[in-house]
Amino acid sequence: MNPSEFNSFIVILIYGSLVLLSFLKLANPLKVNRKANFCFGIFLFLWSTFWMDEVLFLITGSVVEFQSLFLVRFIQFLTPVFFYFSVLFYTNPSFTFKITDLKFLVFPIAFLICLWCIRLGYNTPFEYLSIMLILAQALCYTGISYITIRRHQRKIQQFSSNTEGIDLNWLEYIILVLFMVNIIYVMYNLFYNPTSLNFFINAIFLLVVYCVGYYSLKQKEIYPLEENQRKELISINEDSDLEEVKRKLISDEELFKIKEQLENIMAIQKPYLDSELNLIRLADMTAVSTHHLSYVINTGFEKNFFQYVNEYRVEYAKLLLKESNSKLSILGIAYESGFNSKTSFNTTFKKITGQTPSEFKKTGSDL
Repeated sequence: MNPSEFNSFIVILIYGSLVLLSFLKLANPLKVNRKANFCFGIFLFLWSTFWMDEVLFLITGSVVEFQSLFLVRFIQFLTPVFFYFSVLFYTNPSFTFKITDLKFLVFPIAFLICLWCIRLGYNTPFEYLSIMLILAQALCYTGISYITIRRHQRKIQQFSSNTEGIDLNWLEYIILVLFMVNIIYVMYNLFYNPTSLNFFINAIFLLVVYCVGYYSLKQKEIYPLEENQRKELISINEDSDLEEVKRKLISDEELFKIKEQLENIMAIQKPYLDSELNLIRLADMTAVSTHHLSYVINTGFEKNFFQYVNEYRVEYAKLLLKESNSKLSILGIAYESGFNSKTSFNTTFKKITGQTPSEFKKTGSDL
């Protein structure tokens, strides 16, 4: 198989994988993250159309200017918009569009006007303008998607003690990879023959598509399915972004009382050993509202929920690691301490103690 045939094979794999994956996301057999998966499915289908010219050429044997069609160009322009909408619904499934969200139409309307002018024969100036709009929209939505994901990663630490699987890291990495690949492609187009880069770019995109498929299909529900609980947690997240987080929700006496009660529960009942512990469960145990408990942890202990719970887990793990007669492996100790993976255990343990669990165990055994 020569390089040209191999590149054609990769193109078919990319297109077929994207179309299949888009239908899987739209069908959403697990019924999780419904709005997010619907938007992500549309994004994947629109993304697949960028390889349609090559696929049609392989099928018909002649050049088909599929992407030059008026409607196709406009629909493809919406690809980064639907990616951003999927990020928006992953991070906030209760999001609803308001009148102010008409701002999302600014780029598409401007692009539609450009396309119409090109159709009327004003090719040169509006072709350049359309390219600038494509780049501007791609950069704009890529940027705000990345910022939204980073903000989400901080927010979930307000209510979840284990963020692995709900932090949307895979979307963040995909954004960074696509951004770098596009920069390479643009630079290569400016200084070299772009056709010589097709195989490399398509090979990278194929790997990205498979990674997207793997991580998007295993993405679990981020927020509780119960609507009231979901809205309660999202409202706490919104409050945590305000500068006046430390405004008094309760009196100092009540704050001290809940702090003391919480410390007793953590010491006696050890709820942190439950890997699924979240703010709602701990609030039920303390018989206070999630807002008040979040306030007590943030203000009274000057930590977020994730830090507060995982410090207890690390202290418990340190006791297990010091036991000379313990037959538990590092992974076993991680699970016993309330962590749900060895990776999160190692990362959290080192962040708090400055050592990995293995290093801590070795240091303890040397004493």
